[in-house]
Amino acid sequence: MAAPDTLAAMNSRPLRILVETPRYRIVGTLVLPRDGYRSRLSDFLNSSDRDFISLTEVTMQALDNEGRVGEAVEHDFVTVSRQHIVLATTVDSGGPPVV
Repeated sequence: MAAPDTLAAMNSRPLRILVETPRYRIVGTLVLPRDGYRSRLSDFLNSSDRDFISLTEVTMQALDNEGRVGEAVEHDFVTVSRQHIVLATTVDSGGPPVV
């Protein structure tokens, strides 16, 4: 029988996403189910049973009042309140878009 970590990896997939809040642009990796319920970003964000989403391998940039981005800061882990997300999309795995 496969180890629990191996089973979890087989049933999930990493997805690089960009989310914006009123104050930050955040690019990170979200772990989604491989198939089925909540396997799409929109399904995951619309799920009412989670108030926060957890991201790993994160790059964050502060946004000023005009929407200009600040210097990029990297974090291993960030959790973001769903209620503060104003934009979310997938990004290429080639790297985070830094403006």
